[in-house]
Amino acid sequence: MMIQVHETNNIEAILFDMNGTLRRRELHPPTQQMAVKRMLDLLGKKDAPDAFWEELERRYKAYGYWAQENLLQLTEKEIWTRWLLPDAPCNQIEPLADELTLAWKKTRGRTVPLAGAEETLLELKRRGYRLGVISNSMSSLDIPQSLQAFGWHDYFEVVILSSLVRYRKPAPEIFWEATSAMNIEPPQCAYLGNRISRDVIGCKRAGFALGIIIESPGKSYADEQDQAIQPDAIIHSLSELLTLFPVQVLPEPKA
Repeated sequence: MMIQVHETNNIEAILFDMNGTLRRRELHPPTQQMAVKRMLDLLGKKDAPDAFWEELERRYKAYGYWAQENLLQLTEKEIWTRWLLPDAPCNQIEPLADELTLAWKKTRGRTVPLAGAEETLLELKRRGYRLGVISNSMSSLDIPQSLQAFGWHDYFEVVILSSLVRYRKPAPEIFWEATSAMNIEPPQCAYLGNRISRDVIGCKRAGFALGIIIESPGKSYADEQDQAIQPDAIIHSLSELLTLFPVQVLPEPKA
């Protein structure tokens, strides 16, 4: 499936999902071990039994199901005091919530850019496209930290995270937060993600012109084939965006 060039003529902004689209998380024992130690230090514990981590994982998944079903993202303070550590004193947990969330995410491993991400973003920016990020994220620190580490901070006009705006994709409101901040109309925007049910459906509900899926090797979107809304294009590497989005032709200045 390929977008025709004429379909991109009115596109001024390309916005991106992060996880599985611009970056991935890989197992990395040193990062994971440091994250566990960081969580224990924050909680004032020397150690914790396996049962503690298993229950934390169960509660985390339960919260994730609730949040996606309701398309709402609680604050990190609310997540930890209501869902993950409801028995701990609120006045102890609330000041630590953002750092606890960051450490919890890092127990899964470290984040690395997808192949070709740097070159593609740089070239799209050079071609005149405005870029932004719209991503579901439990953490307010995780994605900004990655952008800083990757050297991508200056590529994006906006970074809209569900942890900060309270909506989760596919709610259209999270997409409108980005277009409002960029002072641009949704029909002038394209969105790239890796999930039809969240990324394509969400951006189309918000009125974006194009919804594009990147299908990573070994991670097919086939389980979402029955969705009523389908992507305008499916790509298998970020560099394919450079074929879809040519150099912008700016209007001639008026005499």
